[in-house]
Amino acid sequence: MLKHVLCIATLALIGLPTPSAKAQGEVTVYCSVLAEWCEVMRTEFERATNIKVQMTVKSAGETLAQIRAEATNPRGDIWWGGGGDQHLQAAELGLTEEYRSALLPKLHPWARQQAEQAKFRTVGIYAGTLGIVWNTEQLAKRNLPAPACWSDLVKPAYRDEIQMSNAATSGTSYTFLATLVQIMGEEPAFAYLRELHRNINQYPRSGAAPMRSVAQGESTMAVTWMFAAVAEAEAGFPVLNIAPCEGTGYEIGSQSIVKGARNLENAKKWYDFALSAPAQATGVRAKSYQIPSNVEAPLPPKTPRLNEVKLIDYDFAKFGSNDVRTRIIARWEKEIANLPR
Repeated sequence: MLKHVLCIATLALIGLPTPSAKAQGEVTVYCSVLAEWCEVMRTEFERATNIKVQMTVKSAGETLAQIRAEATNPRGDIWWGGGGDQHLQAAELGLTEEYRSALLPKLHPWARQQAEQAKFRTVGIYAGTLGIVWNTEQLAKRNLPAPACWSDLVKPAYRDEIQMSNAATSGTSYTFLATLVQIMGEEPAFAYLRELHRNINQYPRSGAAPMRSVAQGESTMAVTWMFAAVAEAEAGFPVLNIAPCEGTGYEIGSQSIVKGARNLENAKKWYDFALSAPAQATGVRAKSYQIPSNVEAPLPPKTPRLNEVKLIDYDFAKFGSNDVRTRIIARWEKEIANLPR
């Protein structure tokens, strides 16, 4: 009952209609987080606003490609979730609208900085750190040592034991590429990726797929988000994770209003709702344990805090730019993805 009252108070504060209001039309949301969280947010937003949500769930890379393809005839109204690099690229390409939510002052500095870099055409909604995850049972079965550093992943002992998502479609793996380039320099990073390729068993299109494979014992290790491993461990799967010793990158998951949105006012209502503390608390219910951007939202249990991990000084402006991101992904596709193993 108390949560319901607090939610109603929050909606009133940010100018959204309460659940007793009449039907308020619809909004089309492109969702780039786990499908379970997309569905929870759809349900909560519809309950809170009486606005009907049409939702498509795709990876960040696939959603960016769709928004670009639809630029002259937008089908979506708001893009919620997915790495900030892709959202910054969309902003640079003029694919998203400027919007300054009344809730900006309630956000962590890293989320506000994301908005400022994009001239308020996107905003941070959560953060997550990149790491190495592994299945403890599979590691023991194969008598393999636990990794501690990025450099460990290229060891011959890990041949065919590692999975990472496809960098052309997954924001997770693009963050990995950008992290390596910032740690090593571009040429050494691509030399490392060529070595790593021999140990990769698959490049699935979805950023969530490698974590699921590790949890189910189909792959021994993966490069993915540390919060994803926390969720799988909470569900009872034998997984552990680590932030590599060299330092690691992180993502600022973001949301953006699509340029030319047909349901602009309702897109703004989703935007505001998604920045509220009650909405951001829904992540834990859906087993998505990212760090929320609203300072009043509860922190998910056991997820590594940003100040607990050795983070690199990730250059979101540079690696979220269209030229840099397009070039690095194209180089990965040409030089790495199709190499023989």
